[in-house]
Amino acid sequence: MSTTHDEADWRRDAMAALQAYDVDVVRVTRVAQGLINLTVKVETRSQGALILQRLHSSFSDAVNRNLARITEHLERRGLLTPKLIRTTTGDFSIAVDDRIWRALTFIDGRALDAFQSPAQAREAGRLLARLHTSLSDFKEDLLGVRPPVHDLARHLNHLREVRSDNHSHRLSVAVGRMADELELLIAAIPPFDPGRTGLVHGDAKISNILFARENDAALCFVDLDTFATMPLAYELGDAMRSWCNPAGEDFPDPSFNLETFAAALRGYGDVAGRVGMLDALENVAPATLQIYLELSTRFLADAVEESYFGWDPKRFSSRGEHNLARAGNQMQAGKDLLAHLAGAQSLVGRIIAGASAD
Repeated sequence: MSTTHDEADWRRDAMAALQAYDVDVVRVTRVAQGLINLTVKVETRSQGALILQRLHSSFSDAVNRNLARITEHLERRGLLTPKLIRTTTGDFSIAVDDRIWRALTFIDGRALDAFQSPAQAREAGRLLARLHTSLSDFKEDLLGVRPPVHDLARHLNHLREVRSDNHSHRLSVAVGRMADELELLIAAIPPFDPGRTGLVHGDAKISNILFARENDAALCFVDLDTFATMPLAYELGDAMRSWCNPAGEDFPDPSFNLETFAAALRGYGDVAGRVGMLDALENVAPATLQIYLELSTRFLADAVEESYFGWDPKRFSSRGEHNLARAGNQMQAGKDLLAHLAGAQSLVGRIIAGASAD
């Protein structure tokens, strides 16, 4: 079977980047998961496996300097984490044709598209709480930090502007119909205080967790380029919107699974309760609803602007159609949560009370 032009390009550039590392390469294999950075597994003769990544062009080398400091801090706190491997000249990365490549230690684990049991959700909750508690005393300033992501009013205003400027777009009618419904749903979000702020992962979705191959233990988080300071309720909300929707973010028939929600929050409480951080859970239900609708807002704008980092050409005819599917999925999952919001909030109260008693 002949190699495609794209595959030949990434293989050529990956091999060029690997010349900056003292490794004897046996095989390079592209890792399909992930839509932002191109990721390659590298097998060597004597040094085991490692991960090689080409950063998306929107990232600068500042993300690597942040990554090095944060992962060293996490390792000192006893957390397993991928770590940067320095080049033979001591650098964190290497440029190939003006694109940044980096190498990371390989952690053998399995990534999931959906939880297969409440036990996995509880393990994930414990891991997220361990991450948050371990980062609570990280005091260094990060470089090149992106602006606050969770700003619903800003995203909604951007969507309105995009609709106004793109009446003739082929998806404008479908986007407009969903946007009108979305505005009504956003108005139904109950007011809440997001509360405690801290350094967080920034994208704690299910596919960014590695689980052990032999059991349900959650080993570590990967995709570590999005660390930022924000309310923990938003980090938890972003995790719950991913973890509790078994359909994933771009498939039909999304829903919000309360059993997964309860298991994950109990796991978080197992750890957070021991260090006085249970208040982070208080408003996770409305925060999750906000994140669903915020993402739907962003994806609707992306559908018209055709501007998302990645899309699946095997399932969709264009970025626009893929983003429209993402928007619809997130909105429908949010509607399901809204229908059960009172029960979800009551459940959170019982979990906090139970963890406090323990």
